[in-house]
Amino acid sequence: MMITDSGQGIVLIVDDVPDNLALLHDALDESGYTVLVATSGEAAIARARQSLPDVVLLDAMMPGMDGFEVARRLKADFATRAIPLIFMTGLTETENVVAAFAAGGADYVTKPIRPAEVLARIAAHVHNAREMRQARTALDAFGQATVAVRARDGKLVWQTPLARKLLREWFDPENEDCPTRLADWLAAARRARGERREVPPLIAADGEKRLLGSFHDQSDDDGDGEWLVVLREEDDASAVETLMSAFGLTAREAEVLQWVIRGKTNRDIGDILGTSPRTVHKHLEHVFEKLGVETRTAAAGMAMQRLQG
Repeated sequence: MMITDSGQGIVLIVDDVPDNLALLHDALDESGYTVLVATSGEAAIARARQSLPDVVLLDAMMPGMDGFEVARRLKADFATRAIPLIFMTGLTETENVVAAFAAGGADYVTKPIRPAEVLARIAAHVHNAREMRQARTALDAFGQATVAVRARDGKLVWQTPLARKLLREWFDPENEDCPTRLADWLAAARRARGERREVPPLIAADGEKRLLGSFHDQSDDDGDGEWLVVLREEDDASAVETLMSAFGLTAREAEVLQWVIRGKTNRDIGDILGTSPRTVHKHLEHVFEKLGVETRTAAAGMAMQRLQG
């Protein structure tokens, strides 16, 4: 059962030394935190998955599964991936500090533990974690099904509940990593952006329904920054209605524009709609006039912006 706290936050302390646990537990408890304890790596992983704490305070050196392995497993699990991990270590050599960060640590403190320092670091990470959760909740509240993917390798970093729902409906519900078709789209999008071409919107299609993606932000294309991708479902009927309302188009003009967005020629559109290419051309002239544009590319771009909005 997940714990819901009404205080400063939930902190999971992972340490096999009773004196360390007692010192940290008392300091955190007095500061208003809900404190959970684990004395082994296996127990830490189980408790983190169950309670989803705001921060994990993790001893680096423990018998059996050490803190580095615990961190790697927590970061490999989508449910616990976003939890900040603060390492506690008496090993201050550079290679050990690097190992802590490489395993997924957000910060570290050195032993012997100084409670005031630990409290200050925990407070900062709890604040940041809660701000991130609030931001994701706000995205869902505004209907923004958003996923964050790491620019370097396209790995899914986090997703809003609405995005998780869409991904499970469209892809393998048991696969919590980046679905193959989403990964393929991200790869194509990265190539397009590198070549300064328009990013393709389509991720998946099922009959008249489509799952579309658009970039909200790209903080770092080449490093460990995140891309924010907004997902949305669309079907033919809703797209036509949106275009009609947005630009004052007739139903047939909106249908023609919809197929222009998908890159179809006048002949293709005529075959699809059961009319002649000349009639399609006439509809397009009306579309251009109403949108105030002169080319198919400009019309498609305006339409896509409105549909994505």
